[in-house]
Amino acid sequence: MTIFAQNAVFGLLIGGLYGLAAVGLSLVFGVLKMLNVAHGELIMLGGYVGFWLFTLWGVDPFIAVLPSALALFGAGVVLYQALFRRLIYASDETKLKNSILIGFGLTLVLQTLAILAWTADERAITTPYAGGVVPIGGVVVPLLRAGALGAAFLVLGGLHLFLHRTLPGKAIRATAEDVEAASLVGIPVPKIFLTSFGLGSALAGVAGTLVGMTDAISPAIGLSWTLKALIVVVLGGMGSVVGTFVAGLFLGVAESMSGFVLGNAYREVMGLVLFLLVLLLRPQGLFGSG
Repeated sequence: MTIFAQNAVFGLLIGGLYGLAAVGLSLVFGVLKMLNVAHGELIMLGGYVGFWLFTLWGVDPFIAVLPSALALFGAGVVLYQALFRRLIYASDETKLKNSILIGFGLTLVLQTLAILAWTADERAITTPYAGGVVPIGGVVVPLLRAGALGAAFLVLGGLHLFLHRTLPGKAIRATAEDVEAASLVGIPVPKIFLTSFGLGSALAGVAGTLVGMTDAISPAIGLSWTLKALIVVVLGGMGSVVGTFVAGLFLGVAESMSGFVLGNAYREVMGLVLFLLVLLLRPQGLFGSG
């Protein structure tokens, strides 16, 4: 029973990162109806920002999430203006297809630039408290992963308050609901699109810094995190921010338990099986509307 609980806790801790990594992708799709498949590369860049801040200036990674979010927000604004802005007046189908094509090209460019700048070596943020654990009722909780989960909850809570308690956040929700109606009531839709893409990129930066604390980062990690984020977004429901985060927790526990019961070789398979089952039985996602 203790081993079962240990795997469940470990799955929750990993799932928090899955959820946070996918929330930015879900936000961008929900508002802009674009699918940025280079989202994993933005997570990778966020990991490098946290790594170099810690390596060069000793900035604690839990503090580095703030400059990482700002840096990736700026990068997102630049990428949106340079590559995605011209799609905003296209039909939803055209936006989806062309944004995927742009994202694939951007993936190759960012990955190549990262290799040229930092080589293909794996790196990690190793803090003095990296090996700390807290035993709770027979279950060992790694401090670093627990802190990352707590940070993920704080970021999600802040995003929820922003979207529901501020005028810009309400404007983002209104635009996601109906672009034409939002434009008719005076909401500056192009600015909302720009802000939403920047926010999605900032969330990727935060997730990347937390990933750098708990796992290795390299220029090659982008694809795996993009696929993981896509699975989580489909599980939670396209455009559902809270549902996406909950789905990330669910996927983390499902992978951990499948690895415990069936073996580690089946961890990744479980995510794909859940992905296909949701597409077949509930294509709008577990928390999405019909």
